[in-house]
Amino acid sequence: MTYSLNFAAVWRSFDLLLQGLALSLGLALVAILAGCVIGLITAFGLVSKSVVLRKPAGLYVTIIRNTPILVLVLFSYFALPELGVRLGKIESFVVTLAIYSGAYLAEVFRGGLIAIPPGQREAGLAIGLSEMQIRTSIIIPLMLRNVLPSLGSTMISLFKDTSLAAAIAVPELTFEARKINVETFRVIETWIVASCLYVATCSLLAALMRAVERRLAVPR
Repeated sequence: MTYSLNFAAVWRSFDLLLQGLALSLGLALVAILAGCVIGLITAFGLVSKSVVLRKPAGLYVTIIRNTPILVLVLFSYFALPELGVRLGKIESFVVTLAIYSGAYLAEVFRGGLIAIPPGQREAGLAIGLSEMQIRTSIIIPLMLRNVLPSLGSTMISLFKDTSLAAAIAVPELTFEARKINVETFRVIETWIVASCLYVATCSLLAALMRAVERRLAVPR
């Protein structure tokens, strides 16, 4: 049995793939922004001297990082309504992805915070800055510069993780590709094109993050 490649059916539905790609990027962007906020708050909890802050932060990171993201997605969409928490498909996935990314970013930010020399804080105190001003004006900017490569890698990983939204029928790239596959029976062609879109987008994101890193690099 021979299989003859024919991309015509896929090209006719290419606009659906682009729409799915746009949604995937949107999901990843919102999730990384929300995840940064969650991760930053958690990171300060992890490095806190207070057990009341450190223990819950550590428990959150441990539970989320050791639970498969697909399980979290299915739990938030199918199980939470049983507890009275009802979210739409897209909202449910974004919240799950944000919580998931927040746990990983918390460890990234924690490492960045630990890497900042204590003298930076002392210099802030010496010029009369409050603890909050030191964090917002000195600590956080320095930390973000240090962790930018890891932040870029997390963004790319989250973009690829949006493919799991197909499990709850969110019309992102993988869902649209599967739909075209079912309707046209062009299995190889559909997934080749979808894969190329993922690879191209991830490559562009990586190039963008490298450009930002060069822009913010400290002159030596």
